[in-house]
Amino acid sequence: MAVDAKVAKEIIAKRVAMELKHGQLVNLGIGLPTLVANYIPKDVYVTLQSENGMVGMGPTPEAGKEDRHITNAGGQYVTINNNGAFFDTAMSFSLIRGGHVDITVLGALEVDEKGNLSNWIIPGKLVPGMGGAMDLVTGAKKVIVAMQHTAKGDLKIKKACQLPLTAKGQVDMIVTELAVMEVTEKGLLLKEIHKETTVDEVIKLTEADLIIDENLKVMDL
Repeated sequence: MAVDAKVAKEIIAKRVAMELKHGQLVNLGIGLPTLVANYIPKDVYVTLQSENGMVGMGPTPEAGKEDRHITNAGGQYVTINNNGAFFDTAMSFSLIRGGHVDITVLGALEVDEKGNLSNWIIPGKLVPGMGGAMDLVTGAKKVIVAMQHTAKGDLKIKKACQLPLTAKGQVDMIVTELAVMEVTEKGLLLKEIHKETTVDEVIKLTEADLIIDENLKVMDL
């Protein structure tokens, strides 16, 4: 299954949006995860939180309608719903560390079959900082990694992460353009595949061992 990056990200965002349930408080990480806001079903009301101090975040603004005062934690322009609110970072991280976030959706450099996550640094490369990821993955009730299955040919779903860890054993689900995987005590359970891929292709592009769900489904997008 060969698709360009834009299409891959849309597939991932649409599938992650299906995991959101009515009434949840949800944090969307920078980059790809922010696209999830554009695909939340109309009959599902969730409150989106950004760790720089916002709840009630809306979808990406239309071109030309950006407000420079309203950005997410990554500095990307976002919108605010009518019932939204702004507050300081201390309050924002009290929500996160207090266990009030139901789901956090983050990107990853690597994730492995034990639910370990590496998403904040590549040794030798300059980064702005670790951000709120370490707090989010330990404070949220459910952690979903949303990322493309591979990066320039490199396999991102590992038997064991090689990059410095953000957190150990905190990932619950991995969603890529090819598949949906659940982290279990026995390893990665392959729950769904995209209609244009195969189990063999997913296995080939995944370093970690996969357990094939006996009720394997095709993504309902």
